[in-house]
Amino acid sequence: MIDLRALRDDPERLRASQRARGEDPSVADRLLELDSGRRAALTRFETLRAEQKSVGKSVSKASAEEREELLARAKSLSAEVKEAEAEAGRLGDELNAALARVPNLVQEGAPEGGVDDFRVMETVGTPREFDFTPRDHLELGEMLGAIDMERGAKVSGARFYFLTGVGAQLELALLNMAMNQAVEAGFTPMIPPVLVKPETMEGTGFLGEHSDEIYHLPADDLYLVGTSEVPLAGYHAAEILPADDLPNRYIGWSPCFRREAGSYGKDTRGIIRVHQFNKVEMFVYAHPDTADEEHLRLLAWEREMLDKLELPYRVVDIAGGDLGTSAARKYDCEAWVPTQETYRELTSTSNCTDFQARRLNVRFRGEDGRPRFAATLNGTLATTRWIVAILENHQREDGSVVVPEALRPYLGRDVIEPVTPPRKG
Repeated sequence: MIDLRALRDDPERLRASQRARGEDPSVADRLLELDSGRRAALTRFETLRAEQKSVGKSVSKASAEEREELLARAKSLSAEVKEAEAEAGRLGDELNAALARVPNLVQEGAPEGGVDDFRVMETVGTPREFDFTPRDHLELGEMLGAIDMERGAKVSGARFYFLTGVGAQLELALLNMAMNQAVEAGFTPMIPPVLVKPETMEGTGFLGEHSDEIYHLPADDLYLVGTSEVPLAGYHAAEILPADDLPNRYIGWSPCFRREAGSYGKDTRGIIRVHQFNKVEMFVYAHPDTADEEHLRLLAWEREMLDKLELPYRVVDIAGGDLGTSAARKYDCEAWVPTQETYRELTSTSNCTDFQARRLNVRFRGEDGRPRFAATLNGTLATTRWIVAILENHQREDGSVVVPEALRPYLGRDVIEPVTPPRKG
């Protein structure tokens, strides 16, 4: 939720942010209109209530003639006070509902435009030139006995899969490596619940434009999370954190669930776009004044993982029109996928400023002792999708895959050998 006082002081900032997102800038004017109306109604309510109290005190001291007139006025004031209170409440509810629909303010410096208008910040490594025709991750995964899409579809439907044998071991090795890196950097490891209440999902900003991506259990009114960002954001809801504890850094390991609504026909082969996957996610509660620096630290930790896995990748600054509801700025790391001859997203890190904290009421005490809203940030450190890049970039002609050196202690082998022969033709 955006800061209403900041909106009053500088409504053009919201208008500019809305334009950067490709959204309606006139929402700023509507919010100001509702805010002005609510404050006017509150002023009228307080004035009438004060008069009501004054009249009430006067009744006992009044003469018989005055008492009748005062009682009539008191009765009239009672109705007016109730009417003014109801009007202030109605406008307040309308204002809060409108505020809840407004996305975070896009940070100055973020690229303008939509999904294709990102800015490439840096390219790291050179895509490998193969002296053979590379296989895609699914063919490799089947040869290695690591991925079984056919039985995943049989059991659960499209976009489900089994990681089998070395595939399951590879995922555990990857995620353990990410957890260890984060713990060594001072993060507190967490295995959070993956079913959350509506107020937690709403508080993180996922029940707006992305609500069709979320699995909902109506009988229990609980939501399956698409990232452990959600339960970790709710972990300190309605709390005041000691300022000396900031930044609070958590690393969450969880299964994630996404409906992939609207993705019909996209990435239907393999495990790039699926309904269920595992992810290790960094989440930070930070002082708002240091959130930008913390954002760059999260990006650096993501890059450290990619460097360890010896993957060519690029870092991109996401355009305002492609930001999620809560993000003010987002950087993605995209790894090279040889068979697609393009870069695909492996990590995202977002600075959500105080947007989520306002909705979830997460605060800390500032230097003056007064509560302030914290900033929240998140960043991916490893997911199931990383297996795609590892298999394709490190494959050999016979279908075997060389394990990156940093991953070997976790997987217990240097090379993953095929269990079935290559397909002919």
